[in-house]
Amino acid sequence: MLAHLVIGSNDVEASKRFYDPVLEILGVAAGEYNAERQRLYYKTPELTLIVTKPLNGDPATVANGSTIGFSCKNPEQADLFHDTAVANGGQSIEDPPGWREPTPGRKIYLAYVSDPSGHKLCAIYHG
Repeated sequence: MLAHLVIGSNDVEASKRFYDPVLEILGVAAGEYNAERQRLYYKTPELTLIVTKPLNGDPATVANGSTIGFSCKNPEQADLFHDTAVANGGQSIEDPPGWREPTPGRKIYLAYVSDPSGHKLCAIYHG
Protein backbone atom coordinates (compact mmCIF):
# COMPACT_ATOMS: atom_id res chain seq x y z
CA MET A 1 0.00 0.00 0.00
CA LEU A 2 2.76 2.51 0.86
CA ALA A 3 5.40 3.56 -1.65
CA HIS A 4 7.45 5.88 0.54
CA LEU A 5 7.59 7.51 3.95
CA VAL A 6 9.12 10.95 4.49
CA ILE A 7 10.32 12.29 7.85
CA GLY A 8 11.93 15.62 8.59
CA SER A 9 15.32 16.26 10.11
CA ASN A 10 17.17 19.42 11.04
CA ASP A 11 20.49 17.56 10.65
CA VAL A 12 20.32 15.04 7.81
CA GLU A 13 23.98 14.06 8.18
CA ALA A 14 23.36 13.15 11.86
CA SER A 15 20.33 11.17 10.72
CA LYS A 16 22.54 9.24 8.31
CA ARG A 17 24.97 8.40 11.13
CA PHE A 18 21.99 7.07 13.09
CA TYR A 19 19.96 5.27 10.41
CA ASP A 20 22.81 3.60 8.50
CA PRO A 21 23.82 1.24 11.35
CA VAL A 22 20.27 0.86 12.69
CA LEU A 23 18.70 -0.11 9.37
CA GLU A 24 21.68 -2.33 8.51
CA ILE A 25 20.37 -4.61 11.30
CA LEU A 26 17.31 -5.16 9.06
CA GLY A 27 19.38 -5.73 5.92
CA VAL A 28 18.80 -2.26 4.46
CA ALA A 29 21.72 -0.75 2.55
CA ALA A 30 23.32 2.51 3.69
CA GLY A 31 21.31 5.57 2.77
CA GLU A 32 21.95 7.46 -0.43
CA TYR A 33 22.67 11.07 0.56
CA ASN A 34 21.84 13.92 -1.80
CA ALA A 35 23.78 16.82 -0.28
CA GLU A 36 22.32 19.39 -2.69
CA ARG A 37 18.73 18.58 -1.65
CA GLN A 38 19.74 17.65 1.92
CA ARG A 39 17.85 14.41 1.50
CA LEU A 40 18.61 10.82 2.45
CA TYR A 41 17.07 7.73 0.80
CA TYR A 42 16.79 4.20 2.22
CA LYS A 43 15.36 1.92 -0.45
CA THR A 44 13.86 -1.55 -0.20
CA PRO A 45 11.69 -3.34 -2.78
CA GLU A 46 8.62 -2.50 -0.68
CA LEU A 47 9.26 1.02 0.58
CA THR A 48 11.59 4.01 0.47
CA LEU A 49 12.28 5.89 3.69
CA ILE A 50 13.26 9.50 2.97
CA VAL A 51 14.85 11.72 5.61
CA THR A 52 14.92 15.36 4.56
CA LYS A 53 15.21 18.95 5.63
CA PRO A 54 11.72 20.42 5.22
CA LEU A 55 11.32 21.91 1.75
CA ASN A 56 9.53 24.98 3.10
CA GLY A 57 12.59 25.99 5.15
CA ASP A 58 10.81 25.69 8.51
CA PRO A 59 12.38 23.53 11.23
CA ALA A 60 11.55 19.83 11.20
CA THR A 61 9.26 18.65 13.98
CA VAL A 62 8.03 15.22 15.01
CA ALA A 63 4.50 13.99 14.50
CA ASN A 64 3.02 13.57 17.97
CA GLY A 65 1.18 10.25 18.16
CA SER A 66 3.00 8.73 15.18
CA THR A 67 5.27 5.69 15.15
CA ILE A 68 7.32 4.14 12.37
CA GLY A 69 7.34 0.35 12.78
CA PHE A 70 10.12 -1.86 11.43
CA SER A 71 9.46 -5.60 11.02
CA CYS A 72 11.99 -7.91 12.63
CA LYS A 73 12.64 -11.62 12.05
CA ASN A 74 12.85 -12.46 15.75
CA PRO A 75 13.07 -10.82 19.19
CA GLU A 76 16.87 -10.87 19.06
CA GLN A 77 16.85 -8.72 15.91
CA ALA A 78 14.45 -6.29 17.62
CA ASP A 79 16.82 -6.08 20.60
CA LEU A 80 19.79 -5.49 18.30
CA PHE A 81 17.84 -2.76 16.46
CA HIS A 82 17.06 -1.12 19.82
CA ASP A 83 20.61 -1.39 21.18
CA THR A 84 22.17 -0.17 17.92
CA ALA A 85 19.79 2.79 17.86
CA VAL A 86 20.71 3.77 21.43
CA ALA A 87 24.45 3.36 20.67
CA ASN A 88 24.11 5.71 17.69
CA GLY A 89 22.33 8.66 19.27
CA GLY A 90 18.82 7.31 19.75
CA GLN A 91 16.97 7.09 23.03
CA SER A 92 15.16 4.12 24.53
CA ILE A 93 11.55 5.13 25.17
CA GLU A 94 8.41 3.64 26.70
CA ASP A 95 8.70 0.21 28.31
CA PRO A 96 11.92 -1.81 27.91
CA PRO A 97 11.99 -4.17 24.91
CA GLY A 98 9.82 -7.19 25.51
CA TRP A 99 6.70 -9.21 24.83
CA ARG A 100 3.28 -7.53 24.90
CA GLU A 101 -0.19 -8.98 24.55
CA PRO A 102 -2.28 -6.25 22.88
CA THR A 103 -5.27 -8.59 22.65
CA PRO A 104 -5.82 -11.92 24.41
CA GLY A 105 -3.85 -14.70 22.73
CA ARG A 106 -1.88 -12.36 20.42
CA LYS A 107 1.73 -11.74 21.44
CA ILE A 108 4.14 -9.29 19.86
CA TYR A 109 7.67 -8.31 20.77
CA LEU A 110 8.29 -4.55 20.79
CA ALA A 111 11.34 -2.34 21.22
CA TYR A 112 10.79 1.44 21.11
CA VAL A 113 13.38 4.15 20.48
CA SER A 114 13.41 7.71 19.26
CA ASP A 115 15.85 8.86 16.59
CA PRO A 116 18.07 11.95 17.07
CA SER A 117 15.29 14.13 15.61
CA GLY A 118 12.72 12.73 18.05
CA HIS A 119 10.81 10.43 15.65
CA LYS A 120 9.35 7.41 17.43
CA LEU A 121 10.51 4.08 16.01
CA CYS A 122 9.40 0.58 16.89
CA ALA A 123 11.15 -2.70 16.14
CA ILE A 124 8.38 -5.33 16.07
CA TYR A 125 8.27 -9.09 15.86
CA HIS A 126 4.91 -10.82 15.49
CA GLY A 127 5.37 -14.04 17.46
